[in-house]
Amino acid sequence: MENSILGLKIIHVRTKKEFKEFVYLPLKIYKNDPVWVPPLWAEEYSEYRKGKNAVLAHSDYQLFLVLRDNKTVGRVIVYIDHNFNTFYQSKTGFFGAFECVDDSSAGRALLEKAEEWLKAKGMDAIRGPIDPVAEKWGFVVAGYDRDQVLMSPHNPQYYNEMVMSYGFSKAKDLLVYSADMGTGYRMPERFERFSRFLLKRKPNLSVRKMDVKNIQSEARHIWKIMNTAISGNWGFVPIELAEVEDLVKKLKTIVDADAVWFVEDKGVPVGCALGFPDINRIIKKIRGRMLPFGFVRFITDLKKITDYRLWALAVLEEYHGMGLDVLLYAHLYEALLPKEIRMEANYILEDNVLIKNALLKLGMREIKKYRVYEKRIDKRSIGDD
Repeated sequence: MENSILGLKIIHVRTKKEFKEFVYLPLKIYKNDPVWVPPLWAEEYSEYRKGKNAVLAHSDYQLFLVLRDNKTVGRVIVYIDHNFNTFYQSKTGFFGAFECVDDSSAGRALLEKAEEWLKAKGMDAIRGPIDPVAEKWGFVVAGYDRDQVLMSPHNPQYYNEMVMSYGFSKAKDLLVYSADMGTGYRMPERFERFSRFLLKRKPNLSVRKMDVKNIQSEARHIWKIMNTAISGNWGFVPIELAEVEDLVKKLKTIVDADAVWFVEDKGVPVGCALGFPDINRIIKKIRGRMLPFGFVRFITDLKKITDYRLWALAVLEEYHGMGLDVLLYAHLYEALLPKEIRMEANYILEDNVLIKNALLKLGMREIKKYRVYEKRIDKRSIGDD
């Protein structure tokens, strides 16, 4: 036992039994939630370990459970990403994988323990939720009833109140935009015309799909572009090649070349659009379990998917203002239109006016909002007046 308040016990996760409780707690939280999609349990079970996860490989971290009457009612991972703090010259810690029953005392106990752990390690602030395993940022604060797409969060509405009542405030909102080709969405014709005009006017430019046979080489192109193109974004940390390779490894089974595009200048990639099929509906059908029969269902249904996520679109800074993003959007649209897919553009920063305006001009509409929170760490001892 690490702490005991109001009849609650906070424990470090150490044993196999405790680790299993940590991983499978969402089954209790979301058993009656029609929107929630379970993770792929085998993958989830392995990746909360330092040797299995690219972010945790360069982080100090601890898993905590909160128990009431010896029954697990909440969990959290708290960690220090040394790459982040080195880049920003900061002392910021993070929490993620936060789950808790509707019990304000239990939620407060988890957040208090996370703060206490970070304070003991000299941190000045705590930010989250940012899950280092599932690539999930924020709590949903608008659009709770919208489907949960791959690598995006879902949570009960009371989570916002839990963190706010403990003293967290909004750090940043992340927005979600959608366009549904299956219900009539069409990209404005002027963008298609501009795309053709630009390629004719700039013969050094070309656009191509991902070469799936050379996926590791393509991952390097994405890594180089992303590290340069989004370096000014809020929360950005230089991405390690291992992290991109880890993402590509996760997506390799489901990659659709029609959803991944590069724009090149004389054959050198200078921009990319990375989309992928949203397999969450299949994961939901197989309840997160590939074995013994889930894999067959997965392979059978994979080609039927009509929901996609646009995870990233980036162009090197020296090419900004030329319309290369339009080239990427147009080719992505033209390739996916015959499939009549619905595309979600996720994690759009609330103050990224250029991208927001571009999406609106493309006819996409805002459907959801996630919120990341931050709190200065109280340097007083817990319980001090």
